[in-house]
Amino acid sequence: MQMAKRPIKALAFDAYGTLFDVQSVISVVNQKFPGQGAAVSAAWRTRQLEYTWLRSLMGRYEDFWRVTESALVATCNALKLSLDAAARAQLMESYLHLKSFPEVKQSLEALSHLPLSILSNGNPKMLNAVVESAGLQGIFTHIISVDEVRTYKPAPAVYELVMKKTSVDKGNIGFVSANFWDGAGAKAFGLRTHWINRTGVPADELSIAPDVTLKSLTDLADALA
Repeated sequence: MQMAKRPIKALAFDAYGTLFDVQSVISVVNQKFPGQGAAVSAAWRTRQLEYTWLRSLMGRYEDFWRVTESALVATCNALKLSLDAAARAQLMESYLHLKSFPEVKQSLEALSHLPLSILSNGNPKMLNAVVESAGLQGIFTHIISVDEVRTYKPAPAVYELVMKKTSVDKGNIGFVSANFWDGAGAKAFGLRTHWINRTGVPADELSIAPDVTLKSLTDLADALA
C-alpha cells in the first residue's frame, strides 16, 4: 500500500518568472530601442541564466545584479545595439520594478496559513525592491538569496537554505517555480515541487521532473488541499 505524502508545512517560491514577470522589461527596452523589446528581453533572460550556471561551474561567484548587467551588455553587443550609460542604468533599474503576475497577490493571500518564503538567485537589494514595488511587503516570512551560499540554482546548497531558515524538514517543504529546471533541482534535493507552466511549454528532458504541474498560481491552494 502506498504511504500517504507528508503534509506541507512551508512554501518557498522562486521569484523571477514565477512571482515576477521578467518580460515586463519589454516596454522599457522599447523606449530605448524601438521595436527591439521582445528580442532583447528574451536574449537578456537566456544569457542571465546561462551566466549563473557558468559562474557556478567555474566557482567564480558574482551577485545577480552583476550577472544581470553582464547579460544585458552581452545581449546588446550581440544585437549590435549601442548601450550607453544612461540606457544601461534605466534598463537595470527596470529589474527592481518588475510587474508581478496578475494572480500572485490573491494566490499568496489564499496560502497565508502557511509560512511563505522567496528563494531566489536575486541579491537581497533586488528582491526587497521588487517585493516592495509589487506591493507584497509583509507576505513573506523569509526572503532568501543565494548570496548566502555564493552559488546559483540548481545547486543543492541553495535549496538547503529553505530548511535552515524555516527549520522545516525538506519533505514537508513545497517549492514553487515556473522554471522547469529549477523545480527539477528542488526535486533532486528532496523538496515537494510544483511547476507553474503558464504557457503550456513541453517539459524538459532532465531525467527528473517536478511533482505537480499547474497552469497558474491560482491552482496551488487547491493542489495543496
